[in-house]
Amino acid sequence: MLPASISPVASAKAPMPLLVRLKALMGRTPVHCLLLLIAGFSVRVPALQGQLIWDDDYLAKANPFIKSPLFIFEVFKHSLFPESLAGHYRPAQNLSFMPDYWLWNDNTYGFHLSNILWHVASSLLLYFLLRKLLPSVVTLGKPAAAPDHTEVKRFSFVAFLVTLLWTVHPVHSAAIDYISGRADSLAFFFCAGGWLLFINARPPTHGIYRAALYALAAMSGFLALCSREIAGIWILLFLLHLFFFEKIVGLRTKIMTLLCCLLVLGSYIELRRFSENHSGPGPSNGWGKTVRATLMLRALGDYGRLMIYPSNLHMERTVYNPNVYQGNAGWRGAIETEYLSILGAAILALLGVGASWKGAGRPLRIAGAGWFLLAYLPISNLVELNATVAEHWLYLPSVGFLLFAAGVVLDLPIRYQKLATTLACLATVAFGARSYVRSTDWITAQTFYERTIAAGGPSGRVISNLGLIYANQGEYARAEALFRELLRTSPDYPIARNNLAEVLYRQGKRDDAERIFSASAKVAQQSRKDYPRTWIAALNMAHVRHNNHEDDAALAITTQARKDYPNTWQIISFESEILRSNGKPEAALALVQSYVRDNWWHYPASLALGRLLAEMNDAEGAERILHKASQLDVHEVEALNLISSMQFRQNRLDEALVTQRRATARQPDEPRQYSLLSELLEKMGQKDQARLAMAQVARLHALVGSEVKSLPPILR
Repeated sequence: MLPASISPVASAKAPMPLLVRLKALMGRTPVHCLLLLIAGFSVRVPALQGQLIWDDDYLAKANPFIKSPLFIFEVFKHSLFPESLAGHYRPAQNLSFMPDYWLWNDNTYGFHLSNILWHVASSLLLYFLLRKLLPSVVTLGKPAAAPDHTEVKRFSFVAFLVTLLWTVHPVHSAAIDYISGRADSLAFFFCAGGWLLFINARPPTHGIYRAALYALAAMSGFLALCSREIAGIWILLFLLHLFFFEKIVGLRTKIMTLLCCLLVLGSYIELRRFSENHSGPGPSNGWGKTVRATLMLRALGDYGRLMIYPSNLHMERTVYNPNVYQGNAGWRGAIETEYLSILGAAILALLGVGASWKGAGRPLRIAGAGWFLLAYLPISNLVELNATVAEHWLYLPSVGFLLFAAGVVLDLPIRYQKLATTLACLATVAFGARSYVRSTDWITAQTFYERTIAAGGPSGRVISNLGLIYANQGEYARAEALFRELLRTSPDYPIARNNLAEVLYRQGKRDDAERIFSASAKVAQQSRKDYPRTWIAALNMAHVRHNNHEDDAALAITTQARKDYPNTWQIISFESEILRSNGKPEAALALVQSYVRDNWWHYPASLALGRLLAEMNDAEGAERILHKASQLDVHEVEALNLISSMQFRQNRLDEALVTQRRATARQPDEPRQYSLLSELLEKMGQKDQARLAMAQVARLHALVGSEVKSLPPILR
């Protein structure tokens, strides 16, 4: 019974105000995860329509190691770009492309979707990881009672805001919107996941389940290293936290964990050392200590500016230009560069002051500053890199920067903390809008290169690639102007010389083109030390000789090129084709067989070998090789079509039908496959089935026609 002084109506629980309910809702973990998911996807939507750009042409299209599950272990034997001077060893990146290629083939939408998924998954793991780490970090490793419900909610909200800002920050564009930039999110995903697995494996977890979690954590660390080298910094951060912040973990467990980490690192180093890497050491800048110290400050200043005000974003950034002081425009550009040194020194001082400022948030500021600086050191120009700065290199350091900012907010008065939270929400909206706009830079290759140049990244590679696009569009004069201007500033750039010669050749200026091709081929031995793929000059010259019906001269060029550039398929393929067309199939066969023997994974070479054997009337050998070739690419059908054709001519109709159905299943939207199937069914007397196949041909042609009609006239 209720006391007489209290009425039943008055005792009923009053409804919660809307703002209170909203605040309670925003404190829930599922809501945090949902908001991270929505934010991560929504700001990257434009990139889903993006085409292949730059390295994508190789990694997501020409890359032989992503085209069959047979290569799951083979990828660990090769660097990411076999001909690159950088020698990146990232087999996990190739592994991640395999399901994309299998599911989507050449549809870039699927590759971009996977990039966003990896990033969003990384953000969710970061959120849960920070929730686990913040209690031990804020107490600076001192034993303390378990945090109460209010503290848990506070830590959760801090983790959420930091992760939300990190998720939508536009500085990560090149790691998400660019298919080839996936390595950053892969390393982040496996490292954060491995750290969480380790935390969840601690007591009270027991037995086989605990051992399995530890094993999965070690495997995650190994895959992270195989994704990107920055995973080594992750492991260092993990060990520092374990030894200096974690007080509930025993010394024996810590030592065993350290030994396990060393074992993972050692395994990775040995695997990388024994991989096939044909790249050279790469060019050296020869910078002294003073220059490197200056560049470290400039890079720090540029990174700090990008974290706070990411207005001017583009690839091919640099904080070093030896020609910057030439002319008035150069001097004006130099002023901005020198200001970066001052800004870098200011950021370094700010981190130091923040770390020494006493208060409840000091441990978090120390951890954030340490995270940022440790992750910054490998990209600070302390060691030789392929660039002085790059936006996507902030993928890991940016977490520390945001944690430092959160530590600053924790020591502000309550009213200013609320203001800071509001500003963080506004920054999330601003960063998200900037990320959305930045994603539109990656829609087409031409848009990307033109915007990169306009934003201040006119590197030789960007200009050369844009010139090739103009040339492929038939705008030869425009392409020629670009290449000539590039060669004016970089006269020794072999790619620009070769591209200029090709443009001149297409315009009918063959004498000028041949002169440049010849000169490029002569200096290739020297330029190959600084640039990859210099064999193109010799190959182009051989093509010129062949087109002039000078096959003996062309063969002399390719023979020498094979000695200078061994195991280069483009040279071997062209030479074998010349030999075959000149009635020397045995010599062509010997070349191709030798290459296939050393590179069993190479689909075009196996296909060429099968064709040669078929032309030499070795049907059994050709079918055997073509069967192997068909297993090297889950979407290619040319090998299957050739097998079906041979079986058809040998009147092995049932086998030919099975083979052709396999080809049709691989390319169900290709009318040609149904035409071949119909022809085969007609021959076998299955007229109804043949008519159905031809009906499918008509349907597909009609579908293509309707899609073309739906396009605007300018896109047809």
